[in-house]
Amino acid sequence: MLIEIHMIQNHSPANLNRDDLGAPKTCLFGGVTRARISSQCLKRSIRRSEQFAAALEQDGGVRTRRLIEEIARSATESGAEIKEPHLKAVRKVFEDGGVGFKDETTSDILFFLPRSAITEMGKAVKENRADLGARFAEIIGRFVKTPDIALCGRMTEFDAKGPFDRLKGRFSVDAALAAAHAISTHAVINEVDYFTAADDVAGSDSGAGHVNEAMYNSACFYKHFSIDWEQLVTNLDGDADLAALTVKCFLQAAACATPTGKQHSYAAFNPPDGILVEIKTESAMPVNYANAFAIPVPENAPRGLIGESIARLGQYVHDIADGYGLRADRFWFSPCLRYSLTYVKRDGGNESRREEPVVGINRSMAEFGGFVASVMDMVRSGQVAETSA
Repeated sequence: MLIEIHMIQNHSPANLNRDDLGAPKTCLFGGVTRARISSQCLKRSIRRSEQFAAALEQDGGVRTRRLIEEIARSATESGAEIKEPHLKAVRKVFEDGGVGFKDETTSDILFFLPRSAITEMGKAVKENRADLGARFAEIIGRFVKTPDIALCGRMTEFDAKGPFDRLKGRFSVDAALAAAHAISTHAVINEVDYFTAADDVAGSDSGAGHVNEAMYNSACFYKHFSIDWEQLVTNLDGDADLAALTVKCFLQAAACATPTGKQHSYAAFNPPDGILVEIKTESAMPVNYANAFAIPVPENAPRGLIGESIARLGQYVHDIADGYGLRADRFWFSPCLRYSLTYVKRDGGNESRREEPVVGINRSMAEFGGFVASVMDMVRSGQVAETSA
């Protein structure tokens, strides 16, 4: 079963995801420059959001190069300073296991482990166990039921040896989630904000106390996520209930969480105007609908930028599904049904054209809570159907 999420989300002026020069990220698509938010940025904002925290149950994944420091801190009494012998003992285990270090506490690679694993390794350090390396290997190698790792996967590349030799190939977890880079449905040109900061204490010198420039843009984004249900359940050690909770919290977070880049300067907290969820139980073919916008939406579109983007999405969904025979249970949400997801039906050579709904009226929701509940009912029924098949 595949669970696919498609969103149309218009952001006011912002710089949500910066490149190496501090400018909003962009890309070329359809021959023009588009605004872009990287998939890594989107996943992190979702993974760290309040909405997704409900799935983590206080055992979220920690992704860091300072793992030995976290383990040593876990072995230390609350409020006390980290003990140097603890740091040295933990570092030795990882060095003997083949991990390189940039400095005393920073490893060459990022580790992604659940908080429970770090706590358990800290306890082993505190107990001053003689078999610390073997104990760490057992804890790390043990399957961990952590929703964010199950979704996003874990890739840890190093030449495991010594106590970690038996863990080769077991550090990695295949991701159940595929996330596209969000791109604008229209052409974008980054703009420059020239700003000054006044000095509140007047002096003999005139002019601003600080002068600078910052780049920003405003864009209507198409976002796409695809969740492989079977892989998610496998990663969660067969716990279908936790998998369902993970999907529910991910859907809520994808709609409500926003990247934090320069939000104190722009406050671009704009929720999506349209969310389409497709649940595919008969086809394992994921489809990214970005090509609906290969020809960019024009500035003077008669339906407006958001309305035209949603209209393009609806037409493309119908055409691809009809053309390839892709069956899916579809659910559409737009606040108070401001926008409908429709396609233009063409009657052969007849000139008459009429709009038809892509999603039936019983699955088009005006209220987000009801939308999420309906999606999850279908996810659970799809899971039951697959189990009994």
